[in-house]
Amino acid sequence: MNFRISFFTLLIFTVTVFSSCKKEPGIGGDATINGHIHVQHFNSTFTQFISEFEGADVYVYLVAGNDLTYLKRIKSDYNGDFEFKYLYKGDYTIYCYSIDSTFSNHQSTSSGVIPIIQQIRVVGRKDVISTDTLNIFN
Repeated sequence: MNFRISFFTLLIFTVTVFSSCKKEPGIGGDATINGHIHVQHFNSTFTQFISEFEGADVYVYLVAGNDLTYLKRIKSDYNGDFEFKYLYKGDYTIYCYSIDSTFSNHQSTSSGVIPIIQQIRVVGRKDVISTDTLNIFN
C-alpha cells in the first residue's frame, strides 16, 4: 500500500512539473527563422550609387526574448542567406550592422554603423519563418 501511494505521488509530481514547464525562447526546439541580406554600395558621402549585391559573409545576430546579449551569431552564406534552426516558440530579434547613411550621431556607434533590426514571433512549434530582406549599406 505504501509503495502505491509513493508511486502515485511521484507520478502526480512528475506530470505537474512537466506540464508547468514553459519553454523560454532559445535553442532546442523545432522552429526555424531564415532570411536574406542585400547590400547597396555607395561612395563615402552617399551621393553616388556604385553597385548592389547579395550580402555574403555578413554577421547576423539572434536575440531570444528580452535578453541583453545575443544568443547566436552566424554569417550569411555566399548568396546572402542565413538560417537559425532549432528554436523554441517565443519572441526573437535578429539584426545585422549597416553603415549609417544618415551620418547621425544619436543612433550610430562610434564606428559609424547602425543595427538593422527585425522582430520575429515564433508561434508554432515547427514554424519556418522567413524575414523581410535586410537591406544594408556598405
